[in-house]
Amino acid sequence: MIKAWRLPILFGTGLVAGFVDSIAGGGGLITLPVLLSLGMGPQAALGTNKLQASFGSGSASWHYAKAKAVPLKDCFRGFLFSLFGAAVGTCLVQQRDTSFLQRAIPVLLIAVALFTLFKPQLGAEERRPAMPRGWFDLVFGLGIGCYDGFFGPGTGTFWTIAFMLGLGFNMTKATGYTKVMNFASNLSSLAFFIACGSVHWLEGLVMGTGQLIGARLGAGMVISRGTQFIRPVFLSVVLALTFKLLYTTYAK
Repeated sequence: MIKAWRLPILFGTGLVAGFVDSIAGGGGLITLPVLLSLGMGPQAALGTNKLQASFGSGSASWHYAKAKAVPLKDCFRGFLFSLFGAAVGTCLVQQRDTSFLQRAIPVLLIAVALFTLFKPQLGAEERRPAMPRGWFDLVFGLGIGCYDGFFGPGTGTFWTIAFMLGLGFNMTKATGYTKVMNFASNLSSLAFFIACGSVHWLEGLVMGTGQLIGARLGAGMVISRGTQFIRPVFLSVVLALTFKLLYTTYAK
């Protein structure tokens, strides 16, 4: 039975993570270490993390849709591809070694951070799409969805950049669409963890309640303040995620 003193910690962690994740992604940087520090094994921590993250991405998606920042009908095809891609990735991770991604992803994230830093106009306003929407949904829905199910860190970052470069979205719009796609891959992976019995429900639901509130607050800030507010948070999260991955991969 979970100790009562842990519940406020879980709720507060979910609240902060939901706020950060709804703006720039990277909430797992906050939640996973807390779950592991409470004595959960890696599989249980990952499964419980997917449960609480589903609350946050779902809450943020709903808030963006309610504010008319994201038309949900426009996300349907990408949502389905992300759902399927994450299922494939979750199956693959049972049979494959992820060490190559642990070494490659930090390099890619550094490239994303530098590109965003030296392209101050990126996401400032809408631009002409660089590829047809159908192909975008297929390629990135399957690709990033599979990556999220297989490995995960940086998924929100890759989606945001993809929407800005591939479809010409501004950063506010890209952030909203990103949460819808995150919600799809979270749900897909969560189903597998539930089937394997790798979810601690009470901890996940308490943390998920915090995520609901934090994600709503974060999404509201994005909608009201726009790109100038998102950009520094986005860069900070990308750099934090990069250093975290570099440390866990090479500082051994």
